Amino acid sequence: MTRLPTYFVSHGGGPWPWMKDQYGPAYAELEASLVDIKRQVGVRPNAVLVVTSHWETDAFTVSSGTAPGMIYDYGGFPPHTYQIRYPAPGQPQLAERVAQLLNDAGRPARLDAERGFDHGTFSMLAPIYPDADMPVVQLSIRHGYDPAIHLAAGRALAPLRDEGVLILGSGLSFHNLRQFGPSGAQASKAFDGWLQHVLLELPPAEREQALLNWSAAPSARVAHPREDHLVPLWVALGAAEQEPAACVYHEDSFFGALTVSSFRFGAAAA
Repeated sequence: MTRLPTYFVSHGGGPWPWMKDQYGPAYAELEASLVDIKRQVGVRPNAVLVVTSHWETDAFTVSSGTAPGMIYDYGGFPPHTYQIRYPAPGQPQLAERVAQLLNDAGRPARLDAERGFDHGTFSMLAPIYPDADMPVVQLSIRHGYDPAIHLAAGRALAPLRDEGVLILGSGLSFHNLRQFGPSGAQASKAFDGWLQHVLLELPPAEREQALLNWSAAPSARVAHPREDHLVPLWVALGAAEQEPAACVYHEDSFFGALTVSSFRFGAAAA
């Protein structure tokens, strides 16, 4: 099996793939970038591991059910968005493997057979694998958002890339809901510029050090008052920490004014 790249994906807002009548072309660029991930990966993965910003726990937790349900973790959307189904199967064996890798690395992890798919998972996966026939396992982020812990978790999970598992970190490179519009334009651009520089231009050791000190970046705390939507980036990078990054989605008019990006770590298929 080819070693698969990892990704940090800006997943958009709520159940947007099911609201094209309301949003029109607002998500066209993001959708195209997600669709293209399947091409970049080049092979059919054995399964997908989603590190989701919408699941926080005190210890790493892995969804281990065989047929995960749905979690509609949003409010104020049309009634039909609370009937969405993304019927991808779970994969208990992969969940156990993820937990084992984390535990062996000294990062306590447990299983949760009841956890369903949250919108950070199903909204992002729907354009990539619309048939929902790819086994999907979710990994939580840890309370406290410690960059070093999440980078280390990524390192522990790196062997999965040689086992046909596609690791997708699902968050958003700008996540300040009070400034989702023109008021966030300057901060999102400044933080995105820093992120592009760090991920694309710095050597691995310096890249990691910069991310450990991410809160010193320009407009960092405006871009992420709570860094839950940045945390999956650290896991995705940790699993490919010596490999080059590529920007696979970049838009400076998200929600009319915001600059947001997604990144791949490791090589795309030829």
